[in-house]
Amino acid sequence: MPPTCLIDYGERPLPLVLDPDLADWRVLTPRHTPPLADARAAFVEACRSPIASAPLREVVAPGDCVVVVTSDGTRPVPNRQLIPWLLDELPTPAERVTVLVGNGTHRANTPAELDAMFGNDVRHRVRIENHDAFDGSLHTVVGRSADGVSVAFNRAYVEADKRIVVGFIEPHFFAGFSGGPKAVAPGVAGIETIFGLHRYDLIAHPCSAYGRLEDNPLQAALGEAVALCPPDFLVNVTLNADKAITGIFAGHYEAAHRVGCARVREDSMVPVNDVFPVVIASNSGFPLDQNLYQSVKGMAAAERIVDEEGIIVMASECRDGVPDVGRFRELLASADSIGELDTYLRELEAPVLDQWQAQVLARIRRRCSVALYSELPDDVVRACHLTPIDAFQEAVDAAVRAAGRWPPVAVLPQGPTTTPFIVDRA
Repeated sequence: MPPTCLIDYGERPLPLVLDPDLADWRVLTPRHTPPLADARAAFVEACRSPIASAPLREVVAPGDCVVVVTSDGTRPVPNRQLIPWLLDELPTPAERVTVLVGNGTHRANTPAELDAMFGNDVRHRVRIENHDAFDGSLHTVVGRSADGVSVAFNRAYVEADKRIVVGFIEPHFFAGFSGGPKAVAPGVAGIETIFGLHRYDLIAHPCSAYGRLEDNPLQAALGEAVALCPPDFLVNVTLNADKAITGIFAGHYEAAHRVGCARVREDSMVPVNDVFPVVIASNSGFPLDQNLYQSVKGMAAAERIVDEEGIIVMASECRDGVPDVGRFRELLASADSIGELDTYLRELEAPVLDQWQAQVLARIRRRCSVALYSELPDDVVRACHLTPIDAFQEAVDAAVRAAGRWPPVAVLPQGPTTTPFIVDRA
């Protein structure tokens, strides 16, 4: 029997048969890292012997009001573990702690989603608030960047006696890596600040890409904004394919983050020698593949190694639609062609909501075609300039056969948690 590869999709992976007579398959996955034997003990050790910082119990005083920023429900941050551990480590009582969910421009998390993210114990121990980037009355301007961006953050974050950010690190398609300062900007930033940090020119820069950090202009812009009101302490984790904790990096929000990024670079960046006419990809399954907006990340990972005029066959559940909130769907549907869409976005006098995601999708589509297997209706997929798929295995086999006799085919079963790169273009 031909080997079968499991493609991350929602909460139930898709089996994909890799017929050795059909193609030269190359399955690309991160280096397997086992989970920490005692993650809680590692957490305590990281907080008490942090990177470039005093221990957490010395950073926070017993009487401080503390705001803890963490990611929203589209990210697999293990908040059910991290937040209780953090509360136990803090010298301040739980009633003086607020957990602020850094939604950026995403919708607010529902009560049911917050229950799933944090658990009943945390929900009753501390105040949990959704950040709203669109309500200016909730923000405080903290300064202006060198290029004129007015920087405003959630007032609860700004006015806290101590600010702690929690998150996880993975490759990011234009910030280089997630985690670190991204928890604050765009996490708890106002919409005009987010617009200023997601300008067309920053997104379009060739160094605003997966795995780039030091020379990444977008990451530099985020860092400059966050430095105007920085966190006092950071806890970032790394996760394996099972979303189990493999590393804990705590301390100074920049220094600890960079150590974690170095670990992720070793585990997740996979070299290949050349491009492929066909790349099969996922969006890492739930929760990242909840909508098409997030699914651009998996496409962008595949884009790095697909041949010009090749095809990406994408599996992403999209249970939450395109989604209907925001302007991503509207922007895609407003243009008759990818060229027209890119021209419109490039010529905008100022960024608009979700322009950055539409911009990256347009860039990908200018390079190659994209076929999508999802829960979205076919007409919606077509309106987003993608080709709908009804049967995943059949669509993969057809794309492979169209590429010629026994073509090389790359498979990214875990989506953007794997960052492939061409060896001489790293």
